[in-house]
Amino acid sequence: MSPSVPPSMDRPHFIGIGGAGMSGIAKILAQRGAHVAGSDSRESETAAALRALGVTVHIGHDAAHLAQDASAVVVSSAIRQENPELAAARERGVPVVHRSDALAALMEGARAIAVAGTHGKTTTTSMLAVALTALGMEPSYAIGGDLDAPGSNAHHGTGEVFVAEADESDRSFHTYAPEVAIVLNVELDHHANYASIEEIYESFETFVGKVRPGGTLVVSADQPGAVELTSRVRDMGGLRIVTVGEAEGADVRVVKINPRGLTSEVTVLLDGRMLTFTVSVPGRHYALNAVAALAAGIAIGAPARNLASALGKYTGVKRRLQLKGEAAGVQVIDSYAHHPTEMAADLEAIRGAAEGGRVLVVFQPHLFSRTRELGVEMGGALALADASLVLDIYPAREDPIPGVTSAVIIDAARAAGADVAAEPDREAVPAVVAGMAKPGDLVLTMGAGDVTDLGPLILARLGS
Repeated sequence: MSPSVPPSMDRPHFIGIGGAGMSGIAKILAQRGAHVAGSDSRESETAAALRALGVTVHIGHDAAHLAQDASAVVVSSAIRQENPELAAARERGVPVVHRSDALAALMEGARAIAVAGTHGKTTTTSMLAVALTALGMEPSYAIGGDLDAPGSNAHHGTGEVFVAEADESDRSFHTYAPEVAIVLNVELDHHANYASIEEIYESFETFVGKVRPGGTLVVSADQPGAVELTSRVRDMGGLRIVTVGEAEGADVRVVKINPRGLTSEVTVLLDGRMLTFTVSVPGRHYALNAVAALAAGIAIGAPARNLASALGKYTGVKRRLQLKGEAAGVQVIDSYAHHPTEMAADLEAIRGAAEGGRVLVVFQPHLFSRTRELGVEMGGALALADASLVLDIYPAREDPIPGVTSAVIIDAARAAGADVAAEPDREAVPAVVAGMAKPGDLVLTMGAGDVTDLGPLILARLGS
């Protein structure tokens, strides 16, 4: 057994092991020599990738799946209390460990970079992981999405740096004590866990307060919530603050973002010198994510110019403006965007790359609580598309809320002048889109649920 495996994690059982966050921790533990098992609700490529590492993956949830010698049961906030494996663990006295605590244990002793923010975390974490790997620093990393293949969301590296996505949704990022923290933005979201923006600020303040003495906070100088957070933590002792963005006074100032189709050329002013590098994904917000990654990598000791060049090796992460394919002259792109700010940013990026074609969106709202609070803003974002289909709400872990349906979004979109239609029949979407799309158009499947599965079906219908 590797000494880097905590004793309580030598035979862990993961409930929901196929999830983005859970599978990454399971993968790292398996790579470190632990005997890992778990269960998930359905078969997936991620499950297959874990099995290839020697992980035991059960499909379905049953108390019998929990091995007699399990050292701990790892859960996320999405696991319901009545889950039979969780109930069995409690009956048998098996320790129940939250996903964030398991990840914190893996980060122990490493030079940790924790990436936080209401959106952009996965992209920025991925950029750092790819760039630091390209520099030969052999980082470990845990990301909320796959880089280029199922199971590529995590890796146990031999270097001293550990890059991790830090999830604010359930306050679990309070568990980490990084050397470098990134805060990309602070906005109101996750309404089941936060009642106000003030609670969000307090949560991010707690996260920043966990940065190790002498550590660094990399924070946006542009986004209003991040600027407010900076003013609140400015006087924290032992904290170095590095602001990044287009604002005049930013420590790492973005001088120019030059769009070039599906890439961007970014010029920053750093320590009095200009530095230009390429970001191989489209859109201003991805360029700004890359600049935050640059500042964090420098803070951990990577040479600035080498790191800037290495960032160009990042070519995207699954579900973040991922090109799924092209058929009949129509490109189909997949987007994980589910918050209005993310939606607007991705639509603006795609608009810049459309080169005269139309932007058609298939949007699946994610969570009833988010739709209740932000549905009007989601509708406003869809006005940036030429035409949109809106599916029923993807419930994920939530039960329905009376009166909250996709109509909230559709009505707001129409009020903003958008061409939008409801499509409650998910199976009908490929045929409807194929009937709408013309050569040169871009189709964007958008949302955090299973709307991603429609991309290949749309391509198949377009090509038939």
